[in-house]
Amino acid sequence: MLKNYLLLFAAITFVNTCMAQDTVEVKRKISTDVTEVYKVLAKDVNTRQGLFKALYKNKIPVASGLYVNDKRMGLWKFTDRDGVIIQTYDYTNNRLFYEAKEDTTSRLRYFVDKELKEGDKVTKPIKMGGTFYGYLPYLTLFTLPKEFKEIDRDAVVATVELLISPGGRLADYKVNLMQYATVEPFKTINMNIKLPDPADLVFIPATLNGEPIACRVIIRCVVNSRLHLDFE
Repeated sequence: MLKNYLLLFAAITFVNTCMAQDTVEVKRKISTDVTEVYKVLAKDVNTRQGLFKALYKNKIPVASGLYVNDKRMGLWKFTDRDGVIIQTYDYTNNRLFYEAKEDTTSRLRYFVDKELKEGDKVTKPIKMGGTFYGYLPYLTLFTLPKEFKEIDRDAVVATVELLISPGGRLADYKVNLMQYATVEPFKTINMNIKLPDPADLVFIPATLNGEPIACRVIIRCVVNSRLHLDFE
């Protein structure tokens, strides 16, 4: 029995040593208010290894979990900007544990291209990462075109429009620029859906009466000082 305990202890020590050695800490600002803090292998700076957190205003962990050989593993926790948990997801088993209900204060709106009847049951598409951190890439990938850089940013709103297929894939991605108090955009920019991170193409699809259905997600945003987008 003692021998077994010693072998187990040695194995745990070996794993912990592998996880800890030869890594370098990286801090990467991904939006005006969110900074990612994680470690990469010293011999391969593109491979994330160990604990990860994304901090809102350098204090609230809106995303936290573990990377092993650049893959998310185990249970990850995602919060809103107040630190309230809005999603937990098990990346090892690809299983959603918890998704918070959204109310009228949500910055996201969902639309299915089908007339709904009384009694229909509809579920929204779900982005791994939650309704804050999970949708940040679609905001930060946008840069205001040069011809609009002199525009009064305070007089402009933007909407990010995502089309999620019944198969749970990002099928269309566009940004609409509008003047305040107007409905029609003065410019629609079609974004490339060949995104840097393939994980940003994947969703849990919306359903209608238990069957997958296409759904549009609309996110209301503002143009920030870096000429990217922030949640309104």
